[in-house]
Amino acid sequence: NRTTVVEFVLLGLANSRHLEITLFLFLVIAYFLILLGNFSVISITLVNNFLQTPMYYFLRNFALLEITFTSTFMPSTLYSLLTQRKTISLTGCFLQMMFFYYLGTCTLFHMAVMSLDRYVAICHPLHYTAIMNNRFCLQLILSCWAVSFLLMFPPTIMTVQLPFCGPNVMNHFYCDTSLLLQLSCTDTGFIEELMFVVLIIIFPGTLTVTAVSYGCIIVTILRIPSSAGGKKAFSTCSAHLTVVLVFYSTCIYRYIRPAQRGGQDSDKVLSLFFSVLTQTLNPYIYSLRNKQVKQALKESI
Repeated sequence: NRTTVVEFVLLGLANSRHLEITLFLFLVIAYFLILLGNFSVISITLVNNFLQTPMYYFLRNFALLEITFTSTFMPSTLYSLLTQRKTISLTGCFLQMMFFYYLGTCTLFHMAVMSLDRYVAICHPLHYTAIMNNRFCLQLILSCWAVSFLLMFPPTIMTVQLPFCGPNVMNHFYCDTSLLLQLSCTDTGFIEELMFVVLIIIFPGTLTVTAVSYGCIIVTILRIPSSAGGKKAFSTCSAHLTVVLVFYSTCIYRYIRPAQRGGQDSDKVLSLFFSVLTQTLNPYIYSLRNKQVKQALKESI
């Protein structure tokens, strides 16, 4: 009842019209590649009988997550760049914030699960089918969604209930929690501390699983007698690790760096890296470079 703000103003990515048009074209191409790549992964892994394995099951779910995550902010960002309409309703802002952080957290857990799957496949190949059975794979996927919800729901719902009396301007291209907390006309110290604790649990937890899994994979690869096989496997893992490092480094610096308050232009650049650049690369790095997927695509075409 104390909220007088009915909409927020998102300053977006650029101040000049020329730069806005350039960014619009860049983001349209990026969004098209994200949709094309991920829909291709989903389609080909559903219809091809040779791709009905746990690895492609995880990749299919990851592709669906990538589409939904990017779609939480990309259409509104493109619309803002094209029309120069900078406002978003209070309800729209809250919904965008909730889905952005929830799906972003799911992405981190899915990446950890996929690295665990690759660890079992490469380091324990004889036990792979027994460990990664259909029931266990489903449990892992459902756990990612459930744990993400349990971690993000409390701070998110508390943020939604805050009063906003003005100002209502955010220097960002989507509704960011840290900026919303700054705009609230009440004390948000407890929510900021809770959010920091949640992020500390999410980032080191998922990063540890991913790093240990790929570390064991690399050690196993180095023991492969065939230099060609080892080189190919190492090339695949290095590509995965590059995407993981870019995603985690930008996320961690953006959200849990010391005395982080948000609202700087550098925050928008970092957000573009983990929300657009890595999402564009993921389907091509994780799936479409795979020999089996390439063959399945050729056969389908």
